[in-house]
Amino acid sequence: MSVLPMDATMGVLTAGLGATFGAGAVAMARGVKPRPEAEDDTAGKAGGWRWAARQIPPGWRSRRRMALAVFGGAVTGALTGWPVAGVLTVIGAITLPGLLGPDVQARGRTERLEALATWTEMLRDTLSAAAGMEQTILATCDIPPAALEKELHALAAAVREGRPLPEALEGFAHQVDDPVADVVVTSLVMAARKQASQLAALLGELADSVREQVAMRQRVEAGRASIRTGVRVTVTVTVGMAVGLTVFNRPYLDPFNTLSGQVVLATVGALFALSFTWMSVISRIEEPVRLLTPSHAGATTGGAQ
Repeated sequence: MSVLPMDATMGVLTAGLGATFGAGAVAMARGVKPRPEAEDDTAGKAGGWRWAARQIPPGWRSRRRMALAVFGGAVTGALTGWPVAGVLTVIGAITLPGLLGPDVQARGRTERLEALATWTEMLRDTLSAAAGMEQTILATCDIPPAALEKELHALAAAVREGRPLPEALEGFAHQVDDPVADVVVTSLVMAARKQASQLAALLGELADSVREQVAMRQRVEAGRASIRTGVRVTVTVTVGMAVGLTVFNRPYLDPFNTLSGQVVLATVGALFALSFTWMSVISRIEEPVRLLTPSHAGATTGGAQ
């Protein structure tokens, strides 16, 4: 049985990893490309695409930045002669900013919850002044909290256009896409249909509950801040050491020029990726099940568009 020379083996490895790298880059580019609404055949498929896109930091979803990540990986692979280093560079450039930077998604969710609590309190106070349901909603939508400004303006527009109040509220819930908002909207819908007399008191209790959730999330985020700082330090030191050795003491890294060295480098990269993925998974807060499913709310809003 003949054995390929080391140079030929490295050539085959480089070609194989290069092909895999190219296929992965194309798949990522296609995965983050937004699709027209006409292609969204079912809500389940659209939800799957939205979930996949959310795994990539928002700032890295554009084609230009994706291309920069691919270009950086190609440069790294060319300068080091290690195809695995090029692939790891692309993966790191795409995923690390979202994992190590501020949690924009969690912060946005907290801001929306605060805005929802503020709006609920506004509804309570306005209803206590003996205003009708529609007048109350229109009055509060004219001075909306910043985080819900777009959705509340759309709600006010739907009410002014003459849509039934329950349908307009369900459309609002569909836009906000939040389980807590579903609870508030469900209370308003039931009150609009059955003329509930204790709605103001219920809204006050809901507002207090939302405030408690906001406080809980803020405590969790404060605890995670130190963990993120520690991970940033670890990644910075590791990457800085690798770059420093590559530039100032390249012979020390000669073992990575071999096939076994590339396998070791890929293993180390996979371990880092696994640890970051695990950190991301355990840091997520489980969201409650929505009372108003997107398909139901979408069905009620679709006829009015």
